[in-house]
Amino acid sequence: MMMSLGLFVFKLSTLPYQTTNHQVNYTWAENARFGQRAVSQFLGPGKETLKLTGQLLPELTGGMRYLQTLQSMADSGREWPLIEGNGTIHGMFVIESLTNDNGEFNSNGQARSISFSIFLKRVDESQAAMFGDLMAQAEGLYNKASSAIGNFITGG
Repeated sequence: MMMSLGLFVFKLSTLPYQTTNHQVNYTWAENARFGQRAVSQFLGPGKETLKLTGQLLPELTGGMRYLQTLQSMADSGREWPLIEGNGTIHGMFVIESLTNDNGEFNSNGQARSISFSIFLKRVDESQAAMFGDLMAQAEGLYNKASSAIGNFITGG
């Protein structure tokens, strides 16, 4: 596994990306002063993005169905946890955009080469906020499971 976005796993047989571009911006407010340089105040982290780019060779690696799976995930409007294969948790991300360029077509019109880019944007406030949300989700699932087991046992 190279990385996972929600339940979608990037690996050599699905969407093997070749490059990543991670960008973190920081927000600074500036206050002008007469006869002096402006003073700046740090306001906190700003936009964080991750771009994954790669090339698919459907005869050897994944094909369009994996890009379509990511498009369905993007269409849902949900945020997804992004976790690297080494266990690094990056946070909760949304898919901002997907692009693909098809080339080298065979006789039935199927592309033999597909270049793709996936643009992700981080949407959680912090790692602590993300784990808090995950904990709330886990508690909700536990409560539903407990209720279902109780109903099963009592026959209700």
